[in-house]
Amino acid sequence: MQLGLIGLGKMGGNMRERIRRAGHTVIGYDRNPDVTDVSSLAELVEGLQAPRVVWVMVPAGAATQSVVDELGGLLEAGDTVVDGGNSRWTDDEKHARELGAKGIGFVDAGVSGGVWGLENGYALMVGGEQEHVDRLRPVFDALKPEGPYGYVHAGKVGAGHFSKMVHNGIEYAMMQAYAEGWELLEKVDSVTDVREVFRSWQEGTVIRSWLLDLAVDALDEDEHLDKLRGYAQDSGEGRWTVEAAIDNAVPLPAITASLFARFASRQEDSPQMKMIAALRNQFGGHAVESAKQ
Repeated sequence: MQLGLIGLGKMGGNMRERIRRAGHTVIGYDRNPDVTDVSSLAELVEGLQAPRVVWVMVPAGAATQSVVDELGGLLEAGDTVVDGGNSRWTDDEKHARELGAKGIGFVDAGVSGGVWGLENGYALMVGGEQEHVDRLRPVFDALKPEGPYGYVHAGKVGAGHFSKMVHNGIEYAMMQAYAEGWELLEKVDSVTDVREVFRSWQEGTVIRSWLLDLAVDALDEDEHLDKLRGYAQDSGEGRWTVEAAIDNAVPLPAITASLFARFASRQEDSPQMKMIAALRNQFGGHAVESAKQ
């Protein structure tokens, strides 16, 4: 299968490689000349045989809208666009209408896997009409982890990104719980090896998880997280999750509190946020801020 892939950053570049390893042809475009296969979106579209499939992996919001607008002028009826970034689900509905008016299909794909996805595979939550989703199944099968799980056609347009949004909201709360526990252990005099306490939880406990494994990796690199500033960004999905909860009258106290804790981290150097920052760097390669010396 042929695929155009726009955006070859930390995730997009690895996705291109994983899809190619599965035997598919990928033409990638990125503004970085060191990683791109073609020099423009027009050249990318020209290199694909109709009906074309183009996957967009650029930042949500204005960047995605700009790419969708340009593709709307380059693609033809029968082609399909996939947004695999972290767009808001309401943007998906808008993009589907805009492209649908030209006969171009649209699929939204929430993608989770971070910098580890090349080897481990990516969890995929997909929204869109069945006929458009079915066209992408070879690519979804190439990206997903081995085995029966890791892919779901979650529903109509917007369902993929809505599901990924909720996934990220849960992620916020889980990271916050680990961070709070870590700070309390560090605070008391009786516990003298917090890192090994965390390591002991990796087997046989009900709180074992990949996030816990990554926390141990972070502590192996910097046992007391002294090199990090207690400051953690939020990438948008946490806010959207809380907003959707308000709109639907669904109580989300843990997720909401974890979002507000990140806001608090920007007011002072929070020990909990050192762990949050370390975890985000471990699983997604997100930037961290060094502690002031």
